[in-house]
Amino acid sequence: MSYMLIMRKIQSFFEAQAFGVCTRLGEKFGVATSSIRLFFIYASFLTFGSPVIIYLTLALIMNIRKQLRNHRRTIWDY
Repeated sequence: MSYMLIMRKIQSFFEAQAFGVCTRLGEKFGVATSSIRLFFIYASFLTFGSPVIIYLTLALIMNIRKQLRNHRRTIWDY
């Protein structure tokens, strides 16, 4: 396998497992996803990990919103 193919597989694995927070923020604000990821990485090193808390909080909020959108049922749906 070539180096680029391995890197693409690793990148797709992490994107699928990383909650999609950076992708969602990039789409919402019109900024490149890679720039947002680099910001989180650099800010985590400079501030001793506090952006990780922000990232996980955003991931939790996104997950809760997705669950609420998918499970809106009325009494008549049962």
